[in-house]
Parts: sequence; C-alpha cells; structure tokens
Amino acid sequence: MTSIAISGLIRPLLEPQLPDDVDVRWFLSVDEAIEAVKGAEIGWFDMNDKEAMAATLDAATDLKWLNSIYAGLDFLPMDVLIERGITVTNGVGINAITIAEYVVMGMLNIAKGYRDVMRAAERREWLLDSPGKRELAGSKALLLGYGAIGKLIKPRLEAFDVDVTVVRRSAGEGVLAPDQWRGKLGEFDWVILAVPSTPETENMIGADELAAMKSDAVLVNIARGEVVDQPALVDALQAKAIGAAFLDVTTPEPLPEDHVLWTLDNAHISMHLSGRAQDQMFFRSAARFLENLAKYRAGEPVAPIFDPKLGY
Repeated sequence: MTSIAISGLIRPLLEPQLPDDVDVRWFLSVDEAIEAVKGAEIGWFDMNDKEAMAATLDAATDLKWLNSIYAGLDFLPMDVLIERGITVTNGVGINAITIAEYVVMGMLNIAKGYRDVMRAAERREWLLDSPGKRELAGSKALLLGYGAIGKLIKPRLEAFDVDVTVVRRSAGEGVLAPDQWRGKLGEFDWVILAVPSTPETENMIGADELAAMKSDAVLVNIARGEVVDQPALVDALQAKAIGAAFLDVTTPEPLPEDHVLWTLDNAHISMHLSGRAQDQMFFRSAARFLENLAKYRAGEPVAPIFDPKLGY
C-alpha cells in the first residue's frame, strides 16, 4: 500500500478525494512530521520553518516523491535529493497569476506615485497635482526570467503598451541571450527579476549592473533577495543612481525593522506577499497533487519537475 505523509493543513481539501487504498499519515507539528515520514513513499510537508522542513526530509529515508507548494526549494539539501534519487514536484505556476499582477501593481504604484497619494489621503490632505507622472505606455522593460511567472508578466505589461524584452537562452524576436543583457541595461525603464535562485543568479544585479541602468530606471524583484547585491542596491538608492526599487523579496526575510531599506522613499517593500495575494493557492495545489498522485500510481510522469542538480 502506498504511504503518504501530508500536512494536516491541506487535509480538508484532499481527504475526500484521496483513493481508499493509500496509507495517509497526517501531521500538524514538526515532531509529528518527522515520525510520519518514516517509511513514507510520498511526502508533502511544506512548512514556514525551512530548517524543520529540511530535517523532515532528512528523516524521510524511504521517500520516492516529494511534492511542494513552493516554487523555489533552494533551502533544501540538494545533495540528499540527488543521492536518494527523489522525484520532486514543486509549486511552479501555482502563484504565477497573482505574482504577475503584483508586478504590474508595483510598477503602476511607482509610476503614479500612489504611495504618496495614499499618505496624503491618510493626512486628509487634498493634493493639487500628481506625485507621479510616468506612463507605462511607451516605456521599455527588461524581463529576466521567462518561466511560468515571466510568461504571465509579459502579456500583462504589453497590454499597457510596454515594450518587453525577454532574457532567455533560446533566440527569438524581442529576446536577449544571457551574455547580451548587461550591455543593454541603459536602454530600459524597468528591470524585472523573475529568475530562479541558483548559484548562477546570485548577485546577478550588483554595483556594475546598477551603475549601467538609467538614472530613473526602476528595479523590480519578485525572484529572491539573493539575486540582488542588497548593499549595492542600498547605495544606488541612497545616491539616487536609479529611480526606485520595488522589492517583494529581500535579504533576510523578514527584513529587520531597523534596516535602512525601510527608510528610503525610493524603496518599495511588499514583504514577499505577491504570491499570497489570492485565495486559490491551496485549491490549485490540492488539485495538482491529486492529478499527480493518479499519474504516479499509474507509472506516468508527474509535473512540474524540480531538478536538484540545476536548483530549479
């Protein structure tokens, strides 16, 4: 009988639809999880505590398939996944719609100075002019990362008449290769980061890249905090070397309350809420898991696959 260890938080959505001939071990605490995964063939044990999740993986010595709602799993020990030959499915695409919407929201917020509009409203001060006068129409955006999220960002921005250039390995119209984009940074009004967190992408935006951007360019990061050299970004924002940054992700998270980024008017921090700004995440995840479970038991490929050798 197939044994599955699953967080009890998803139980109401899964239990009525699970096959009768599976051994399901529900858990609600870390200690319960570590016990539940012993001997389990399938595991879905997402936790806010990433160290606890890694410890649970370590205890799952018989695991053959690990499912996760997270798109980025770089916090897990890749060597364990590789050595044990565990098939991993992740949450790629689950939150893509709301994250893409967040990118548009952040860009509009900065373009129209809407944060200052809301601050004035809280003061009950009637503004006579707009604090932001930029239009998305006619502007140019560089989109680094063309996975599930990037593929939704592009058409949404194009609907606002933004000229979007994508960075990816395969050539095409409106596409830059990985070795081309740095030399063209000065051409873009928006630089959007939607790449996975890998050794290759760590600090891919540093002092040199920030210096190459337009003085009014806006950096948008919905990838991972580690993709940006944060001290270099702070320097650029303080010197007003770039226009602004919309940061859904930072290093570390949560960002300490005394961190200088909170004090900068040209830093817009959205506290990694982009993927949470919706109510369909668990429904989509449960439906995907059930579909994959049927395929797994039938010996068919599951998806989407996370490759621990690549880190995404």
